[in-house]
Amino acid sequence: MASEPIRDPRQDDLLTPQNAALIVIDYQPVQVNSIASMDRQLLVNHIVGTAKAALAYGLPIVHSTVNVKTGLNKPPIPQLRKVLDKFPTYDRTTINSWEDVEFRKAVEATGRKKLIMTALWTEACLTFPALDAIKAGYEVYVVADAVGGTSVVAHEMALRRIEQAGGKMISVPQLFCELQRDWQRKDTVPAFMNLFIETGGTAGIQFAADRAE
Repeated sequence: MASEPIRDPRQDDLLTPQNAALIVIDYQPVQVNSIASMDRQLLVNHIVGTAKAALAYGLPIVHSTVNVKTGLNKPPIPQLRKVLDKFPTYDRTTINSWEDVEFRKAVEATGRKKLIMTALWTEACLTFPALDAIKAGYEVYVVADAVGGTSVVAHEMALRRIEQAGGKMISVPQLFCELQRDWQRKDTVPAFMNLFIETGGTAGIQFAADRAE
């Protein structure tokens, strides 16, 4: 069996390391501790795994926080800071990060039109910039199991609103697989397998073991 020639990674309809950027917004202690739409530890595992995937595949990353400089909020959770320590954070006062000039310029500077978006809360700090980005001509991909809201209903209604505007819902495992795409891309296979182990618990370990046989 042979893989077909690699499609143009910049023009590909699917996400590739060459056509996408990761947006990470407001994974700060207050926000994480207020999440009620999913298990908080799983949420942390998933956003850390998402960030590690972006690093492994060389995606541009835009990382934003809210109200750190004003003293009203704390820096991002340490698990995420450890992964993204080499990237600047664009601190804002706006709930909608798209209304912050520095943040929006950073997104534009990536040169990517496919935005993989993650944020807390889903109903505000994700929804508002996602809707604005779509209106501005970007394709928005929400990692639905790496974001959370203050209730299940708030989270689900926010995802529905983004989807109605044209946003696309993806999952953490789907993101990993879409970026890897082919086992013949051997340079990233070790990182690919580790991502499943680190985010998938027993299922992830079994997946990696099966692929290694």
